[in-house]
Amino acid sequence: MLKSLYVEGGTPFHRMSVRAKLLLLMAAGVVLFFIASPLVLLPVFLFCAVAYFSLGLPLRDALARVAWIFFAILILALATFYFDGARQAAALTLRIGAVVFLAAAITATTAISAFMDEITVLLQPLERAGIVRAADVGLALALVIRFVPEILDRYENIREAHRARGLPMRPLTLFAPLIILTLKDADTIAMAIDARGFRRQESSSSL
Repeated sequence: MLKSLYVEGGTPFHRMSVRAKLLLLMAAGVVLFFIASPLVLLPVFLFCAVAYFSLGLPLRDALARVAWIFFAILILALATFYFDGARQAAALTLRIGAVVFLAAAITATTAISAFMDEITVLLQPLERAGIVRAADVGLALALVIRFVPEILDRYENIREAHRARGLPMRPLTLFAPLIILTLKDADTIAMAIDARGFRRQESSSSL
């Protein structure tokens, strides 16, 4: 059975509307981009981290959700440190880390159906202009959020299979089967969507 990223609770993030959460995330991403001082970014980073870790997730699960992203941030920080110095590296780490914690908190406190509905509503002006199909974008976002835990579970299963067989952990032997299994899942989901006539229903409803 697939796990969900959503966590039940009654925190302030749970009580916020989806639109308010998305606007908060967008505003944080824009404002933090223009802040270069680590001393200013540090309190924001700590606030976002506390907000995320206070959602009620077990510590191991909470860390697992953001571990790979922070590994990527660490690589970026090391490169920034090499080229631009410690101050810029610290600012980059705190800036992106704050946004990651905030985004993780929003994802964990918002049901997928609520995300899908809100994105569809927000994209209606673009749909009326003929730029995008709002329902398709909402569905795509929902599928991405829904199947992130499944992809992580598959990765852990592949790693466990390697350990059980005494095989070395190599990127090719880990990620190649993961990509293949994920693509197979994508084909299965696409066929299921077509079989249920989702796109045809949306097209007929918009006429």
